[in-house]
Amino acid sequence: MLMKTTTQQGLLQLDAVCARLGKKDFGPFNLSIAKAEKVAILGPSGAGKSTLLKLLSRELKSTSGDIAFQSRPLASWSLMELSRLRAVLPQNSDVAFGLETDLVISLGRVSRAHDPELSNIVRQAAGMAHAAHLLGRRFDSLSGGEQARIQLARIFAQLWDQRDGLILVDEPLAALDPGLQFDLLASLEEYATERQHAIVAILHDINHAMQAFERLLLVKNGQLVADIASNREAVPALEDLYNIALTCMHNEEGDLLVTPLRASSRARKSA
Repeated sequence: MLMKTTTQQGLLQLDAVCARLGKKDFGPFNLSIAKAEKVAILGPSGAGKSTLLKLLSRELKSTSGDIAFQSRPLASWSLMELSRLRAVLPQNSDVAFGLETDLVISLGRVSRAHDPELSNIVRQAAGMAHAAHLLGRRFDSLSGGEQARIQLARIFAQLWDQRDGLILVDEPLAALDPGLQFDLLASLEEYATERQHAIVAILHDINHAMQAFERLLLVKNGQLVADIASNREAVPALEDLYNIALTCMHNEEGDLLVTPLRASSRARKSA
């Protein structure tokens, strides 16, 4: 197992954390997320990526081990306290029928009894999520990609005026066309960097992870099989993770691009 050694006390810390869903065991997970760090979780379908994220967010209770947020047991935080410092975007986010998009975005700030800048923050968050033109619409009238942008705007609004927080997102780009994927990835990166928020994101696109995240958590069969830097040296671990052969190149901007080889090309490469 390839592991990243961390001496800094993490914003979020997992020590020997395990979970069980049905007859399947997950973990033990040992990892530390530092302030302002950008971390991508990768792995094949059913590997345990969402389970790990649910443990990080406290949606799923661990069967053993310890989870600490800001050096304090995660279980000791109230939901109101957590909502000021940690935002979660699950893979599927249902809302009540017929709500206007402005209200959906403002739900990110429900923990604030007095919020004089709410309207302004909603507008700015929508703009950052490339969703300003969707304000005033009924959420249930939007396409899947439009709904995804509104939900991301809700996350932006939640931690808009905070620093040193944590953003947990599960496949935030799944319903979007390629252009919007890169635009929103850039917005997410800019938003977090300005506020020094850490990001932990489940992704399926290797290139998104390699270009926008500095660290990769590789999950397979319910285990964390690698915790490595996001660079060319991660390619062999990614090949093992997905059981594929990858070829690498750099684009004109110097970004590393990774492409899976066809079966015939993989056979020639291994011969």
